[in-house]
Parts: sequence; structure tokens; C-alpha cells
Amino acid sequence: MPILLKDIWPVENLADYKIHFARYNQHSQPLEVWVRSKKEWQGWQEYWPGRNDFNRPLIFSLMQFHYETDIWLFGGVFRVLERHADRYEVELTDLGKEFIGRLKIRSSYRNRTTRTYMEPHYHEFEVQEILREPYSGRAFCGYDEIDLSFEELEVLIKNDRPDWKTALESVKGIYLITDTHTGKRYIGSAYGDQGIWSRWKCYIETGHGGNKGIHDLINKAELDYCRSHFRFALLEQRLSKTPDEKILEREVFWKRILLTRGEQGLNHN
Repeated sequence: MPILLKDIWPVENLADYKIHFARYNQHSQPLEVWVRSKKEWQGWQEYWPGRNDFNRPLIFSLMQFHYETDIWLFGGVFRVLERHADRYEVELTDLGKEFIGRLKIRSSYRNRTTRTYMEPHYHEFEVQEILREPYSGRAFCGYDEIDLSFEELEVLIKNDRPDWKTALESVKGIYLITDTHTGKRYIGSAYGDQGIWSRWKCYIETGHGGNKGIHDLINKAELDYCRSHFRFALLEQRLSKTPDEKILEREVFWKRILLTRGEQGLNHN
């Protein structure tokens, strides 16, 4: 028998609330935005879409937990302080603060409207799970399953996720970066004293990781472009004792197989 939200959190005066079903906006996943920057997440509540959607005092904010179907993560209750001509001014309240980033709700809501009334949904919300700690990125999936957007990787590295860091910091390997906008790909490697974790950390900090082909591609857009279009995959992982020459041989192999040199790719050597 499902546990309903109303069973653990009796919300009074539903007419005071609008729900924000935050979903992918063609640029960022709200889940990664919330982990990356609480200020940026608040900005999602302050966005003015050209009409007064948040026309009630409170915003019950949910972000799509895009790894699981019909699951939403609670992102706080915001109070609308001011309604300006081009934006809202809001503040995070203490309502439900113990659930922020921890409460996962099941709802099959799929309408295009992302800001809607509370009354039709509150009594049907099911509690999927309450996390022990606020969400800080998904659990390590195993070396063979690594396929991460730039935003996902950024969340893991900025939060120093111990499972991912432990798995990646001590292995050498070959990785693939794909630009989903142009379709071009880049093959790179981590060797010497640098594990996959520290190598990928360079990309999160700079966007280009010191690679000329990627640097020329992103130009001034830098992290915004990367967050929108880059994906990371691990092609091979090797023990830290593997000779660097072997890693470099495998890097050359993958560049040849995946045609990442010249106009077809982003490798310049």
C-alpha cells in the first residue's frame, strides 16, 4: 500500500500554493542545477515566462528526477515576495526544509504546463523514498556503464562523490567526449600520476581540459556550451601500474577506430 504525501506532511491551505514541475529546459536538467548551485536553482523559481504563473503566495518546487520514470525530488517551498515586470522575487521558506533534496515523490504528471495548481495533485502524490542525505549525484554505476553529461559529471566532482572518486582516481584509461551539437568526438587518456578523476576534473574546471580542439570549439561560450552539449564515456580502464606506453597505444587505436582526427573529430594529433 503506497504512502501518500498527505500521510507524512499535512499541507494546509492548498489554495496558497502553485506547484513548479521543473523539467529539462533544453539547456539544463533541474536536478543537476539544484546540486550545482542553490542560487541558480532559486533563479528557476524567479524566471518570468511572460505571464503571471506564480499568482499565489507559495511555490511548491519539484525537480524531475530524470533517472527514474515519474519521480520528482522536492526542492523547497518558496515564497513570492515581489512580482516585477520581468521576474519574480522569491525566498526559500522553512516549510518542509527537512525534506529538501531528500523527498522523492511519484507523480505521472506529463502536461506541458510546468506551473500548475496544487489542489489536483497533492492528494495523489506518493512518497517514493526519503534519502538519508540530500541528493548529491547518482551512485557509481560501474566502469562499463559510464555515460555522463557534463552537468552530471560536474555535480559528481564538485560534491566529491566518494564512490565515484574512489573508483576513478586510481585508474588510468581512455575516454570519449562527444559534442552532441556538432556530432564531433574527442579521444583522450589519463596516464602517469593522473587518474581519470583528476583528468576529468580539469574539464569541469575549464571546459576544455587544455585540449586545443575543444578549446577552439567552445571559444567564449565555455562552460555553458559544455553543459548543454558534452557527454563523457569511459572506453577502457586500466590499473595504475599499467605502463604509460600501453595507455598511449590504446589512445591511438581508439582515435583511428572512431575517426576523431581532422575535420571528423576534435583530436589534432
